[in-house]
Amino acid sequence: MASRSVAKDIITLRGSAAIVSEFFGYAANSILYNRGVYPEESFAKVKKYGLPMLLTQDEGVKSFISNLTAQLSEWLEAGKLQRVVLVIMSKASNEVLERWNFSIETDGEVVEKGVSREKSDKEIMREIQAIMRQIASSITYLPCIDEPCKTKTSKLTPYFAQMFDFYEVSRPDTVSATFGHGSKRHRLPQQDVSLSHSHLMLFTGVFDVLAYTDTDVAVPFTWIESDPKLIANPQMVKLHSFDTKIHKVDTLVSYKNDEWDEQ
Repeated sequence: MASRSVAKDIITLRGSAAIVSEFFGYAANSILYNRGVYPEESFAKVKKYGLPMLLTQDEGVKSFISNLTAQLSEWLEAGKLQRVVLVIMSKASNEVLERWNFSIETDGEVVEKGVSREKSDKEIMREIQAIMRQIASSITYLPCIDEPCKTKTSKLTPYFAQMFDFYEVSRPDTVSATFGHGSKRHRLPQQDVSLSHSHLMLFTGVFDVLAYTDTDVAVPFTWIESDPKLIANPQMVKLHSFDTKIHKVDTLVSYKNDEWDEQ
Protein backbone atom coordinates (compact mmCIF):
# COMPACT_ATOMS: atom_id res chain seq x y z
CA MET A 1 0.00 0.00 0.00
CA ALA A 2 1.37 3.38 -0.98
CA SER A 3 2.03 5.70 1.94
CA ARG A 4 0.48 9.16 2.02
CA SER A 5 2.82 12.12 2.32
CA VAL A 6 2.01 15.77 2.97
CA ALA A 7 3.83 18.28 0.80
CA LYS A 8 5.92 20.69 2.86
CA ASP A 9 6.36 24.33 2.00
CA ILE A 10 9.52 26.31 2.64
CA ILE A 11 8.97 28.86 5.41
CA THR A 12 11.43 31.76 5.65
CA LEU A 13 11.75 34.21 8.53
CA ARG A 14 10.21 37.01 6.46
CA GLY A 15 7.41 34.75 5.28
CA SER A 16 6.66 33.60 8.83
CA ALA A 17 6.64 37.21 10.09
CA ALA A 18 4.14 38.08 7.34
CA ILE A 19 1.89 35.12 8.27
CA VAL A 20 1.88 35.98 11.98
CA SER A 21 1.41 39.75 11.58
CA GLU A 22 -1.44 39.19 9.12
CA PHE A 23 -3.02 36.80 11.61
CA PHE A 24 -2.93 39.51 14.28
CA GLY A 25 -4.75 41.90 11.95
CA TYR A 26 -7.56 39.45 11.24
CA ALA A 27 -7.71 38.32 14.87
CA ALA A 28 -8.03 41.93 16.07
CA ASN A 29 -10.87 42.56 13.62
CA SER A 30 -12.62 39.38 14.73
CA ILE A 31 -12.31 40.26 18.42
CA LEU A 32 -13.60 43.81 17.88
CA TYR A 33 -16.57 42.46 15.92
CA ASN A 34 -17.46 39.44 18.06
CA ARG A 35 -17.07 41.28 21.36
CA GLY A 36 -19.26 44.14 20.13
CA VAL A 37 -16.56 46.80 20.49
CA TYR A 38 -17.66 48.32 17.17
CA PRO A 39 -21.13 48.26 15.61
CA GLU A 40 -21.93 45.31 13.40
CA GLU A 41 -22.75 47.49 10.40
CA SER A 42 -19.21 48.91 10.34
CA PHE A 43 -17.78 45.53 9.24
CA ALA A 44 -17.71 43.90 5.81
CA LYS A 45 -17.47 40.18 5.12
CA VAL A 46 -14.43 38.72 3.31
CA LYS A 47 -13.07 35.20 2.91
CA LYS A 48 -9.78 34.34 4.59
CA TYR A 49 -8.30 31.12 5.97
CA GLY A 50 -11.14 29.29 4.25
CA LEU A 51 -13.60 31.06 6.57
CA PRO A 52 -15.95 34.04 6.32
CA MET A 53 -14.16 36.85 8.18
CA LEU A 54 -15.28 40.38 9.05
CA LEU A 55 -13.10 43.45 8.55
CA THR A 56 -13.76 46.94 9.87
CA GLN A 57 -14.62 49.60 7.31
CA ASP A 58 -13.88 52.43 9.74
CA GLU A 59 -10.94 54.31 8.21
CA GLY A 60 -9.42 55.19 11.57
CA VAL A 61 -9.45 51.61 12.81
CA LYS A 62 -8.22 50.28 9.45
CA SER A 63 -5.25 52.67 9.61
CA PHE A 64 -4.57 51.69 13.23
CA ILE A 65 -4.53 47.96 12.44
CA SER A 66 -2.43 48.49 9.30
CA ASN A 67 0.20 50.42 11.27
CA LEU A 68 0.07 47.81 14.01
CA THR A 69 0.67 44.83 11.74
CA ALA A 70 3.50 46.62 9.90
CA GLN A 71 5.33 47.27 13.18
CA LEU A 72 4.68 43.75 14.48
CA SER A 73 6.05 42.28 11.25
CA GLU A 74 9.26 44.28 11.68
CA TRP A 75 9.71 43.06 15.26
CA LEU A 76 8.84 39.48 14.33
CA GLU A 77 11.41 39.44 11.54
CA ALA A 78 14.03 40.72 13.97
CA GLY A 79 13.04 38.07 16.53
CA LYS A 80 12.26 40.77 19.10
CA LEU A 81 8.53 40.33 19.76
CA GLN A 82 7.51 38.21 22.74
CA ARG A 83 3.82 38.95 23.21
CA VAL A 84 0.91 41.04 21.92
CA VAL A 85 -2.13 41.79 24.09
CA LEU A 86 -5.40 43.34 22.95
CA VAL A 87 -7.13 44.88 25.98
CA ILE A 88 -10.82 45.81 26.19
CA MET A 89 -11.72 48.30 28.94
CA SER A 90 -14.73 50.04 30.44
CA LYS A 91 -15.39 53.63 29.40
CA ALA A 92 -16.80 54.68 32.75
CA SER A 93 -13.98 53.38 34.94
CA ASN A 94 -11.18 52.31 32.55
CA GLU A 95 -11.44 48.94 34.29
CA VAL A 96 -9.96 46.14 32.22
CA LEU A 97 -12.67 43.71 31.10
CA GLU A 98 -10.72 41.37 28.80
CA ARG A 99 -7.11 40.67 27.81
CA TRP A 100 -6.53 38.73 24.60
CA ASN A 101 -2.98 37.48 25.00
CA PHE A 102 -0.89 36.20 22.09
CA SER A 103 2.48 34.80 23.27
CA ILE A 104 5.19 34.27 20.68
CA GLU A 105 8.10 31.83 20.68
CA THR A 106 10.71 32.45 17.98
CA ASP A 107 13.22 29.95 16.58
CA GLY A 108 16.51 31.66 17.46
CA GLU A 109 18.54 29.65 14.97
CA VAL A 110 16.45 30.97 12.09
CA VAL A 111 17.00 34.56 13.23
CA GLU A 112 20.73 34.11 13.82
CA LYS A 113 21.68 31.95 10.82
CA GLY A 114 18.98 32.78 8.27
CA VAL A 115 17.97 29.15 7.76
CA SER A 116 14.46 28.18 6.67
CA ARG A 117 11.97 25.63 7.96
CA GLU A 118 9.38 23.39 6.31
CA LYS A 119 5.68 23.11 7.03
CA SER A 120 2.59 22.76 4.87
CA ASP A 121 0.74 26.03 4.27
CA LYS A 122 -2.51 24.07 4.58
CA GLU A 123 -1.51 22.80 8.02
CA ILE A 124 -0.76 26.35 9.20
CA MET A 125 -4.10 27.51 7.80
CA ARG A 126 -5.96 24.74 9.64
CA GLU A 127 -4.34 25.78 12.92
CA ILE A 128 -5.27 29.43 12.37
CA GLN A 129 -8.81 28.38 11.42
CA ALA A 130 -9.20 26.71 14.82
CA ILE A 131 -8.25 29.93 16.63
CA MET A 132 -10.54 32.08 14.49
CA ARG A 133 -13.45 29.72 15.17
CA GLN A 134 -12.82 30.00 18.90
CA ILE A 135 -12.76 33.81 18.70
CA ALA A 136 -16.01 33.76 16.71
CA SER A 137 -17.64 31.59 19.37
CA SER A 138 -16.38 33.74 22.25
CA ILE A 139 -19.91 34.99 22.94
CA THR A 140 -20.66 31.50 24.31
CA TYR A 141 -17.98 31.55 27.01
CA LEU A 142 -17.27 35.25 27.76
CA PRO A 143 -19.52 37.68 29.66
CA CYS A 144 -21.46 40.19 27.59
CA ILE A 145 -19.94 43.64 27.27
CA ASP A 146 -23.18 45.57 27.51
CA GLU A 147 -22.29 48.82 29.26
CA PRO A 148 -22.30 52.06 27.23
CA CYS A 149 -18.71 52.87 26.33
CA LYS A 150 -16.45 54.72 23.97
CA THR A 151 -13.69 53.17 21.89
CA LYS A 152 -10.28 54.73 22.20
CA THR A 153 -7.50 53.41 20.01
CA SER A 154 -4.19 54.44 21.48
CA LYS A 155 -1.91 54.60 18.49
CA LEU A 156 -0.08 52.47 19.37
CA THR A 157 0.20 51.66 23.10
CA PRO A 158 2.80 49.08 24.17
CA TYR A 159 3.89 47.85 27.57
CA PHE A 160 7.59 47.10 27.54
CA ALA A 161 7.64 44.86 30.60
CA GLN A 162 11.40 44.64 30.97
CA MET A 163 12.21 48.23 30.04
CA PHE A 164 10.02 50.82 31.66
CA ASP A 165 10.84 51.98 35.17
CA PHE A 166 8.35 54.83 35.34
CA TYR A 167 6.65 57.47 33.25
CA GLU A 168 5.74 61.08 33.77
CA VAL A 169 3.17 63.40 32.24
CA SER A 170 4.58 66.89 32.29
CA ARG A 171 1.56 68.78 30.93
CA PRO A 172 -1.94 67.71 29.93
CA ASP A 173 -1.04 68.05 26.24
CA THR A 174 2.42 66.47 26.29
CA VAL A 175 3.97 63.26 27.46
CA SER A 176 7.55 62.25 28.10
CA ALA A 177 8.89 58.90 29.19
CA THR A 178 11.99 57.59 30.85
CA PHE A 179 12.75 53.92 30.46
CA GLY A 180 15.72 51.76 31.11
CA HIS A 181 17.13 48.37 31.94
CA GLY A 182 19.66 48.10 34.74
CA SER A 183 21.82 51.20 34.76
CA LYS A 184 21.18 52.11 31.15
CA ARG A 185 18.48 54.71 30.70
CA HIS A 186 17.01 56.51 27.74
CA ARG A 187 14.66 59.47 27.52
CA LEU A 188 12.10 60.01 24.84
CA PRO A 189 11.69 63.65 23.79
CA GLN A 190 8.41 65.28 24.74
CA GLN A 191 5.78 64.87 22.07
CA ASP A 192 2.34 66.30 21.48
CA VAL A 193 -0.18 63.67 22.49
CA SER A 194 -2.10 64.44 19.30
CA LEU A 195 0.80 62.98 17.31
CA SER A 196 0.90 59.72 19.24
CA HIS A 197 -2.77 59.10 19.98
CA SER A 198 -5.90 58.68 17.94
CA HIS A 199 -9.19 58.88 19.84
CA LEU A 200 -12.29 57.38 18.22
CA MET A 201 -15.40 58.05 20.27
CA LEU A 202 -17.88 55.22 19.81
CA PHE A 203 -20.32 53.44 22.06
CA THR A 204 -19.27 49.96 23.11
CA GLY A 205 -15.79 49.69 24.55
CA VAL A 206 -12.23 50.88 24.98
CA PHE A 207 -9.37 48.90 23.49
CA ASP A 208 -5.61 49.21 23.55
CA VAL A 209 -2.83 47.08 22.10
CA LEU A 210 0.18 46.23 24.27
CA ALA A 211 3.46 44.80 22.96
CA TYR A 212 6.16 43.03 24.94
CA THR A 213 9.55 43.13 23.22
CA ASP A 214 13.21 42.44 23.95
CA THR A 215 14.95 45.08 26.04
CA ASP A 216 17.20 46.33 23.22
CA VAL A 217 14.31 47.40 20.96
CA ALA A 218 14.18 51.09 20.07
CA VAL A 219 10.74 52.48 20.92
CA PRO A 220 8.98 53.91 17.85
CA PHE A 221 7.78 57.47 18.41
CA THR A 222 4.22 56.46 17.57
CA TRP A 223 4.17 54.16 20.61
CA ILE A 224 3.93 55.24 24.25
CA GLU A 225 4.47 53.40 27.51
CA SER A 226 1.61 51.84 29.42
CA ASP A 227 0.89 49.90 32.56
CA PRO A 228 0.19 46.19 31.89
CA LYS A 229 -3.58 46.61 32.33
CA LEU A 230 -4.02 43.46 34.36
CA ILE A 231 -7.25 41.94 35.69
CA ALA A 232 -7.46 41.04 39.36
CA ASN A 233 -8.37 37.36 39.88
CA PRO A 234 -9.32 36.77 36.25
CA GLN A 235 -11.02 33.82 34.64
CA MET A 236 -8.87 32.39 31.84
CA VAL A 237 -9.62 30.40 28.72
CA LYS A 238 -6.74 28.89 26.73
CA LEU A 239 -7.35 28.82 23.00
CA HIS A 240 -5.59 26.88 20.26
CA SER A 241 -2.10 27.74 19.07
CA PHE A 242 -0.47 27.78 15.67
CA ASP A 243 3.12 27.21 14.61
CA THR A 244 4.93 28.19 11.41
CA LYS A 245 8.00 26.24 12.65
CA ILE A 246 9.65 29.65 13.08
CA HIS A 247 7.08 31.47 15.20
CA LYS A 248 4.74 29.68 17.57
CA VAL A 249 1.71 31.68 18.78
CA ASP A 250 -0.17 30.62 21.92
CA THR A 251 -3.51 32.31 22.61
CA LEU A 252 -5.18 32.97 25.94
CA VAL A 253 -8.10 35.21 26.88
CA SER A 254 -8.56 36.38 30.46
CA TYR A 255 -11.63 38.22 31.61
CA LYS A 256 -13.13 39.88 34.66
CA ASN A 257 -15.14 37.73 37.04
CA ASP A 258 -18.64 39.09 37.25
CA GLU A 259 -20.46 39.14 40.57
CA TRP A 260 -22.60 36.11 39.78
CA ASP A 261 -19.50 33.92 39.31
CA GLU A 262 -18.11 34.98 42.68
CA GLN A 263 -21.20 34.03 44.68
